[in-house]
Amino acid sequence: MKKLDWYIVKKFVATFFFAIMILAVVACVIDLSEKMEDFVAKKAPTLAILNYFKNFIPHISALLFPLFIFIATIFFTSRLAYKSEIIAILASGVSFQRFLRPYVIGAAFLCTLSLVSNHFIVPQANKQRLAFENKYIHTAAFASDRNVHLRLSKNLYVYMMTYDYKANIGYHFSAELIDSSNLHYKVIAGHVNYDSIKHQYHLYEVRIRYNDGINERLVLKNDTIMSFPFKPRDLEEDEAVKDALTTPELNKYIAREKLRGRETLNFFYIEKYRRTAQPFAGFILTMIGVCIASRKVRGGSGLHLAMGIVISALYIMAMQFTTTFSTKAGLNPILAVWIPNFIFGIVALLLYRRQIK
Repeated sequence: MKKLDWYIVKKFVATFFFAIMILAVVACVIDLSEKMEDFVAKKAPTLAILNYFKNFIPHISALLFPLFIFIATIFFTSRLAYKSEIIAILASGVSFQRFLRPYVIGAAFLCTLSLVSNHFIVPQANKQRLAFENKYIHTAAFASDRNVHLRLSKNLYVYMMTYDYKANIGYHFSAELIDSSNLHYKVIAGHVNYDSIKHQYHLYEVRIRYNDGINERLVLKNDTIMSFPFKPRDLEEDEAVKDALTTPELNKYIAREKLRGRETLNFFYIEKYRRTAQPFAGFILTMIGVCIASRKVRGGSGLHLAMGIVISALYIMAMQFTTTFSTKAGLNPILAVWIPNFIFGIVALLLYRRQIK
Protein backbone atom coordinates (compact mmCIF):
# COMPACT_ATOMS: atom_id res chain seq x y z
CA MET A 1 0.00 0.00 0.00
CA LYS A 2 1.49 3.32 -1.16
CA LYS A 3 0.52 6.81 -0.08
CA LEU A 4 -1.69 7.10 -3.14
CA ASP A 5 -3.50 3.87 -2.20
CA TRP A 6 -4.17 5.13 1.34
CA TYR A 7 -5.37 8.45 -0.08
CA ILE A 8 -7.87 6.77 -2.42
CA VAL A 9 -9.09 4.28 0.23
CA LYS A 10 -9.63 7.00 2.85
CA LYS A 11 -11.42 9.33 0.44
CA PHE A 12 -13.52 6.51 -1.00
CA VAL A 13 -14.66 5.20 2.41
CA ALA A 14 -15.21 8.74 3.75
CA THR A 15 -17.34 9.62 0.71
CA PHE A 16 -19.38 6.45 1.22
CA PHE A 17 -20.20 7.27 4.85
CA PHE A 18 -20.91 10.89 3.91
CA ALA A 19 -23.40 9.68 1.27
CA ILE A 20 -25.01 7.37 3.84
CA MET A 21 -25.31 10.22 6.34
CA ILE A 22 -26.93 12.59 3.83
CA LEU A 23 -29.37 10.07 2.37
CA ALA A 24 -30.21 8.63 5.80
CA VAL A 25 -31.10 12.10 7.09
CA VAL A 26 -33.28 12.71 4.03
CA ALA A 27 -34.97 9.32 4.48
CA CYS A 28 -35.62 10.04 8.18
CA VAL A 29 -37.17 13.42 7.36
CA ILE A 30 -39.45 11.86 4.73
CA ASP A 31 -40.42 9.03 7.09
CA LEU A 32 -41.11 11.49 9.91
CA SER A 33 -43.36 13.62 7.70
CA GLU A 34 -45.35 10.53 6.68
CA LYS A 35 -45.82 9.21 10.23
CA MET A 36 -46.14 12.42 12.23
CA GLU A 37 -49.93 12.10 12.42
CA ASP A 38 -49.61 8.57 13.84
CA PHE A 39 -47.05 9.73 16.41
CA VAL A 40 -49.36 12.52 17.56
CA ALA A 41 -52.55 10.45 17.48
CA LYS A 42 -51.06 7.62 19.54
CA LYS A 43 -48.97 9.93 21.76
CA ALA A 44 -45.65 8.26 21.04
CA PRO A 45 -42.97 9.38 23.57
CA THR A 46 -40.12 11.49 22.21
CA LEU A 47 -37.47 9.03 23.41
CA ALA A 48 -39.31 6.16 21.72
CA ILE A 49 -39.42 8.13 18.45
CA LEU A 50 -35.69 8.90 18.66
CA ASN A 51 -34.98 5.22 19.35
CA TYR A 52 -37.14 4.29 16.37
CA PHE A 53 -35.09 6.47 14.02
CA LYS A 54 -31.89 5.13 15.56
CA ASN A 55 -33.03 1.69 14.38
CA PHE A 56 -34.49 3.00 11.13
CA ILE A 57 -31.10 4.27 9.90
CA PRO A 58 -29.44 0.78 9.80
CA HIS A 59 -32.54 -0.54 8.01
CA ILE A 60 -32.53 2.09 5.25
CA SER A 61 -28.72 2.01 4.97
CA ALA A 62 -28.69 -1.76 4.45
CA LEU A 63 -31.60 -1.55 2.01
CA LEU A 64 -29.84 1.00 -0.21
CA PHE A 65 -26.26 -0.17 0.31
CA PRO A 66 -25.55 -0.82 -3.40
CA LEU A 67 -26.86 2.67 -4.25
CA PHE A 68 -24.73 4.30 -1.54
CA ILE A 69 -21.49 2.62 -2.52
CA PHE A 70 -22.09 3.21 -6.24
CA ILE A 71 -22.80 6.91 -5.82
CA ALA A 72 -19.76 7.26 -3.55
CA THR A 73 -17.57 5.60 -6.20
CA ILE A 74 -18.94 7.75 -9.01
CA PHE A 75 -18.69 11.00 -7.04
CA PHE A 76 -15.13 10.52 -5.75
CA THR A 77 -13.67 9.05 -8.96
CA SER A 78 -15.34 11.71 -11.10
CA ARG A 79 -13.70 14.42 -9.00
CA LEU A 80 -10.31 12.77 -9.54
CA ALA A 81 -10.94 12.63 -13.28
CA TYR A 82 -12.20 16.24 -13.46
CA LYS A 83 -8.99 17.49 -11.82
CA SER A 84 -6.91 15.36 -14.24
CA GLU A 85 -5.43 13.41 -11.31
CA ILE A 86 -6.22 10.07 -12.93
CA ILE A 87 -4.48 11.15 -16.13
CA ALA A 88 -1.39 12.06 -14.09
CA ILE A 89 -1.49 8.73 -12.24
CA LEU A 90 -1.73 6.68 -15.43
CA ALA A 91 0.88 8.85 -17.20
CA SER A 92 3.36 8.07 -14.41
CA GLY A 93 3.36 4.41 -15.47
CA VAL A 94 0.67 3.07 -13.16
CA SER A 95 -1.57 0.57 -14.96
CA PHE A 96 -5.34 0.71 -14.69
CA GLN A 97 -5.29 -2.65 -12.89
CA ARG A 98 -2.92 -1.17 -10.28
CA PHE A 99 -5.09 1.94 -10.05
CA LEU A 100 -8.06 -0.30 -9.15
CA ARG A 101 -6.30 -1.88 -6.16
CA PRO A 102 -7.35 0.69 -3.49
CA TYR A 103 -10.93 0.57 -4.79
CA VAL A 104 -10.92 -3.22 -4.46
CA ILE A 105 -9.59 -2.94 -0.90
CA GLY A 106 -12.10 -0.24 0.06
CA ALA A 107 -15.01 -2.09 -1.54
CA ALA A 108 -13.96 -5.36 0.12
CA PHE A 109 -13.95 -3.64 3.53
CA LEU A 110 -17.37 -2.03 3.01
CA CYS A 111 -18.90 -5.20 1.57
CA THR A 112 -17.62 -7.29 4.47
CA LEU A 113 -19.13 -4.75 6.86
CA SER A 114 -22.41 -4.97 4.95
CA LEU A 115 -22.32 -8.77 4.98
CA VAL A 116 -21.95 -8.95 8.77
CA SER A 117 -24.56 -6.21 9.26
CA ASN A 118 -27.12 -7.91 7.00
CA HIS A 119 -26.86 -11.23 8.81
CA PHE A 120 -26.67 -10.08 12.43
CA ILE A 121 -26.74 -6.33 13.19
CA VAL A 122 -29.59 -4.98 11.04
CA PRO A 123 -32.10 -7.70 12.13
CA GLN A 124 -31.49 -6.75 15.76
CA ALA A 125 -32.27 -3.10 14.93
CA ASN A 126 -35.35 -4.19 12.97
CA LYS A 127 -36.76 -6.00 16.00
CA GLN A 128 -37.05 -2.72 17.88
CA ARG A 129 -38.17 -0.81 14.78
CA LEU A 130 -41.00 -3.24 14.01
CA ALA A 131 -42.05 -3.38 17.67
CA PHE A 132 -42.41 0.42 17.64
CA GLU A 133 -44.36 0.38 14.37
CA ASN A 134 -46.72 -2.32 15.65
CA LYS A 135 -47.39 -0.29 18.80
CA TYR A 136 -47.68 3.26 17.44
CA ILE A 137 -48.27 3.04 13.67
CA HIS A 138 -49.92 -0.14 12.45
CA THR A 139 -53.41 -1.17 13.42
CA ALA A 140 -53.26 -4.48 15.27
CA ALA A 141 -55.15 -7.41 13.74
CA PHE A 142 -58.26 -8.35 15.73
CA ALA A 143 -58.50 -11.89 14.39
CA SER A 144 -56.42 -14.50 12.62
CA ASP A 145 -56.92 -15.79 9.12
CA ARG A 146 -59.83 -18.19 8.67
CA ASN A 147 -59.58 -21.97 8.39
CA VAL A 148 -55.91 -22.28 9.32
CA HIS A 149 -54.14 -25.63 9.28
CA LEU A 150 -50.74 -26.08 10.97
CA ARG A 151 -48.39 -29.01 11.11
CA LEU A 152 -46.69 -28.72 14.51
CA SER A 153 -44.47 -31.79 14.28
CA LYS A 154 -43.97 -34.84 12.11
CA ASN A 155 -47.23 -36.38 13.32
CA LEU A 156 -49.23 -33.59 14.99
CA TYR A 157 -51.67 -31.41 13.04
CA VAL A 158 -54.00 -28.68 14.32
CA TYR A 159 -56.87 -26.74 12.79
CA MET A 160 -58.68 -23.61 13.90
CA MET A 161 -61.48 -21.82 12.10
CA THR A 162 -60.43 -18.44 13.49
CA TYR A 163 -58.92 -16.82 16.60
CA ASP A 164 -60.18 -13.56 18.09
CA TYR A 165 -57.11 -11.86 19.59
CA LYS A 166 -59.11 -9.19 21.41
CA ALA A 167 -61.41 -11.66 23.16
CA ASN A 168 -58.64 -14.32 23.36
CA ILE A 169 -60.99 -16.98 21.99
CA GLY A 170 -60.39 -19.49 19.19
CA TYR A 171 -63.30 -21.25 17.52
CA HIS A 172 -63.72 -24.81 16.21
CA PHE A 173 -60.35 -26.18 17.25
CA SER A 174 -59.08 -29.66 16.45
CA ALA A 175 -55.79 -31.53 16.91
CA GLU A 176 -54.84 -34.85 15.30
CA LEU A 177 -51.96 -37.22 15.98
CA ILE A 178 -51.38 -39.22 12.80
CA ASP A 179 -48.67 -41.84 12.37
CA SER A 180 -48.41 -42.74 8.67
CA SER A 181 -52.05 -43.45 7.85
CA ASN A 182 -53.12 -44.29 11.41
CA LEU A 183 -55.06 -41.76 13.47
CA HIS A 184 -54.06 -42.25 17.13
CA TYR A 185 -56.33 -39.58 18.56
CA LYS A 186 -58.29 -36.50 17.62
CA VAL A 187 -59.19 -33.65 19.95
CA ILE A 188 -62.14 -31.42 19.05
CA ALA A 189 -63.14 -28.31 21.03
CA GLY A 190 -65.91 -25.79 20.48
CA HIS A 191 -63.66 -22.93 21.56
CA VAL A 192 -60.28 -22.42 23.26
CA ASN A 193 -58.43 -19.80 25.32
CA TYR A 194 -54.67 -19.31 25.36
CA ASP A 195 -52.77 -18.74 28.62
CA SER A 196 -49.78 -16.63 27.59
CA ILE A 197 -48.06 -17.13 30.98
CA LYS A 198 -48.22 -20.93 31.20
CA HIS A 199 -48.26 -21.33 27.38
CA GLN A 200 -51.24 -23.68 27.56
CA TYR A 201 -54.63 -23.89 25.88
CA HIS A 202 -57.87 -24.16 27.84
CA LEU A 203 -60.29 -26.22 25.74
CA TYR A 204 -64.08 -26.18 26.20
CA GLU A 205 -66.80 -28.55 24.94
CA VAL A 206 -64.14 -31.17 24.37
CA ARG A 207 -64.45 -34.46 22.51
CA ILE A 208 -61.43 -36.76 22.39
CA ARG A 209 -61.49 -39.78 20.12
CA TYR A 210 -58.84 -42.44 20.84
CA ASN A 211 -58.05 -45.04 18.19
CA ASP A 212 -56.02 -48.11 19.15
CA GLY A 213 -56.38 -50.53 16.29
CA ILE A 214 -59.85 -52.04 16.46
CA ASN A 215 -60.40 -50.46 19.89
CA GLU A 216 -61.93 -47.01 19.83
CA ARG A 217 -63.30 -44.84 22.59
CA LEU A 218 -64.79 -41.38 22.85
CA VAL A 219 -64.21 -39.15 25.87
CA LEU A 220 -66.40 -36.11 26.51
CA LYS A 221 -65.27 -33.27 28.80
CA ASN A 222 -66.64 -29.87 29.64
CA ASP A 223 -63.12 -28.45 29.61
CA THR A 224 -59.48 -29.50 29.78
CA ILE A 225 -56.01 -27.97 29.58
CA MET A 226 -53.50 -29.05 26.92
CA SER A 227 -50.18 -27.79 25.60
CA PHE A 228 -49.37 -27.33 21.91
CA PRO A 229 -46.14 -25.88 20.45
CA PHE A 230 -47.70 -22.81 18.83
CA LYS A 231 -49.12 -19.43 19.81
CA PRO A 232 -52.28 -17.78 18.41
CA ARG A 233 -50.15 -15.24 16.53
CA ASP A 234 -48.56 -18.13 14.62
CA LEU A 235 -51.87 -18.48 12.79
CA GLU A 236 -51.01 -15.30 10.85
CA GLU A 237 -48.66 -15.21 7.88
CA ASP A 238 -46.60 -12.15 8.83
CA GLU A 239 -43.94 -11.67 6.16
CA ALA A 240 -42.41 -8.64 7.94
CA VAL A 241 -41.05 -10.95 10.64
CA LYS A 242 -38.24 -11.96 8.29
CA ASP A 243 -36.59 -8.54 8.69
CA ALA A 244 -36.28 -8.98 12.46
CA LEU A 245 -34.60 -12.40 12.42
CA THR A 246 -30.85 -12.97 12.30
CA THR A 247 -29.81 -15.53 9.71
CA PRO A 248 -29.59 -18.46 12.21
CA GLU A 249 -33.04 -17.49 13.52
CA LEU A 250 -34.34 -17.16 9.96
CA ASN A 251 -33.10 -20.67 9.13
CA LYS A 252 -34.96 -22.07 12.14
CA TYR A 253 -38.08 -20.11 11.22
CA ILE A 254 -38.01 -21.42 7.63
CA ALA A 255 -37.54 -25.00 8.87
CA ARG A 256 -40.48 -24.62 11.28
CA GLU A 257 -42.79 -23.08 8.69
CA LYS A 258 -41.80 -25.70 6.13
CA LEU A 259 -42.70 -28.42 8.65
CA ARG A 260 -46.06 -26.73 9.20
CA GLY A 261 -46.77 -26.93 5.49
CA ARG A 262 -46.61 -23.23 4.67
CA GLU A 263 -46.46 -22.72 0.92
CA THR A 264 -45.40 -19.06 0.59
CA LEU A 265 -41.80 -19.34 1.82
CA ASN A 266 -40.06 -17.68 -1.13
CA PHE A 267 -40.22 -14.29 0.62
CA PHE A 268 -38.10 -15.74 3.41
CA TYR A 269 -35.67 -17.55 1.12
CA ILE A 270 -35.17 -14.36 -0.87
CA GLU A 271 -34.43 -12.42 2.32
CA LYS A 272 -31.94 -15.09 3.38
CA TYR A 273 -30.04 -15.12 0.07
CA ARG A 274 -30.32 -11.34 -0.44
CA ARG A 275 -28.25 -10.73 2.69
CA THR A 276 -25.28 -12.38 0.98
CA ALA A 277 -25.91 -11.29 -2.61
CA GLN A 278 -26.35 -7.59 -1.83
CA PRO A 279 -22.77 -6.96 -0.58
CA PHE A 280 -21.42 -8.62 -3.74
CA ALA A 281 -23.66 -6.29 -5.74
CA GLY A 282 -21.95 -3.36 -4.02
CA PHE A 283 -18.56 -4.71 -5.06
CA ILE A 284 -19.68 -5.17 -8.68
CA LEU A 285 -21.19 -1.68 -8.84
CA THR A 286 -17.96 -0.25 -7.44
CA MET A 287 -16.03 -1.70 -10.37
CA ILE A 288 -18.62 -0.35 -12.81
CA GLY A 289 -18.46 3.06 -11.16
CA VAL A 290 -14.65 3.27 -11.41
CA CYS A 291 -14.67 2.26 -15.07
CA ILE A 292 -17.34 4.85 -15.92
CA ALA A 293 -16.12 7.79 -13.84
CA SER A 294 -12.37 7.44 -14.44
CA ARG A 295 -12.69 9.06 -17.85
CA LYS A 296 -12.78 12.83 -18.05
CA VAL A 297 -15.82 13.91 -20.06
CA ARG A 298 -17.27 17.26 -21.02
CA GLY A 299 -20.27 16.88 -18.74
CA GLY A 300 -18.03 16.48 -15.68
CA SER A 301 -19.25 15.03 -12.39
CA GLY A 302 -22.87 15.81 -13.20
CA LEU A 303 -22.89 13.48 -16.20
CA HIS A 304 -21.17 10.73 -14.21
CA LEU A 305 -23.65 11.05 -11.35
CA ALA A 306 -26.57 10.95 -13.79
CA MET A 307 -25.19 7.75 -15.31
CA GLY A 308 -24.65 6.32 -11.84
CA ILE A 309 -28.22 7.02 -10.77
CA VAL A 310 -29.58 5.46 -13.97
CA ILE A 311 -27.49 2.30 -13.51
CA SER A 312 -28.49 2.09 -9.83
CA ALA A 313 -32.14 2.41 -10.80
CA LEU A 314 -31.71 -0.37 -13.37
CA TYR A 315 -30.16 -2.63 -10.73
CA ILE A 316 -32.98 -1.98 -8.25
CA MET A 317 -35.56 -2.58 -11.00
CA ALA A 318 -33.87 -5.84 -11.99
CA MET A 319 -33.82 -7.01 -8.36
CA GLN A 320 -37.48 -6.08 -7.90
CA PHE A 321 -38.45 -7.85 -11.12
CA THR A 322 -36.68 -11.11 -10.25
CA THR A 323 -38.03 -10.99 -6.68
CA THR A 324 -41.59 -10.60 -7.95
CA PHE A 325 -41.02 -13.36 -10.48
CA SER A 326 -39.85 -15.65 -7.66
CA THR A 327 -42.70 -14.91 -5.22
CA LYS A 328 -45.45 -14.92 -7.85
CA ALA A 329 -44.21 -17.31 -10.54
CA GLY A 330 -41.99 -19.74 -8.62
CA LEU A 331 -38.51 -18.72 -9.83
CA ASN A 332 -35.80 -20.28 -7.68
CA PRO A 333 -34.98 -17.73 -4.91
CA ILE A 334 -31.21 -18.18 -5.32
CA LEU A 335 -31.48 -17.33 -9.01
CA ALA A 336 -33.82 -14.44 -8.22
CA VAL A 337 -31.27 -12.64 -6.03
CA TRP A 338 -28.16 -13.54 -8.06
CA ILE A 339 -29.40 -12.90 -11.63
CA PRO A 340 -28.96 -9.08 -11.30
CA ASN A 341 -25.43 -9.68 -9.96
CA PHE A 342 -24.59 -11.93 -12.93
CA ILE A 343 -25.94 -9.38 -15.42
CA PHE A 344 -24.14 -6.41 -13.90
CA GLY A 345 -21.03 -8.54 -13.33
CA ILE A 346 -20.86 -9.09 -17.10
CA VAL A 347 -21.32 -5.35 -17.62
CA ALA A 348 -18.48 -4.66 -15.16
CA LEU A 349 -16.21 -7.14 -16.99
CA LEU A 350 -16.92 -5.57 -20.39
CA LEU A 351 -16.29 -2.05 -19.08
CA TYR A 352 -13.06 -3.20 -17.40
CA ARG A 353 -11.75 -4.85 -20.58
CA ARG A 354 -12.62 -1.74 -22.55
CA GLN A 355 -10.87 0.47 -20.01
CA ILE A 356 -7.56 -1.44 -19.93
CA LYS A 357 -7.30 -1.17 -23.71
